[in-house]
Order: sequence, then structure tokens, then C-alpha cells
Amino acid sequence: MATDIDHEEIIRQVTEKMTTKFPDADPGHVAELVRTEVSELAKRPIQDYVTVLTERAVKKSLKQEAS
Repeated sequence: MATDIDHEEIIRQVTEKMTTKFPDADPGHVAELVRTEVSELAKRPIQDYVTVLTERAVKKSLKQEAS
């Protein structure tokens, strides 16, 4: 059974969560990181963990940029 994934909703939710977690980060930059990561993960056959994997990748990028 295929699951319909709303990538735009994932982008919205993760962007909101990451801008709250990293208030000093530019929201536009955060949204760009999230959109890029979701786009890459959308190409993969298994979509169940797109949200979690996106959060982890963006959080890692933002932490690296902050240091």
C-alpha cells in the first residue's frame, strides 16, 4: 500500500521547527536547506523517514555553520 507523502507539508513543518530551534539562523536559509534535503530524499524509494532524516541533516548543517 503506497503512502502519499506531502513534501510541501514536511518542508513547512521542518522549517518551522528548525527556525524555532535555531532562532539566529536566517529563516530563508533554513527553508532552503530543508527544501534541498527533502528534494534529495524524495528521490529515494522509501519515504517513511523523510521528516526525521531532513531534520537531522538540517540540524547538522546549522550546527556546523554556527561553529
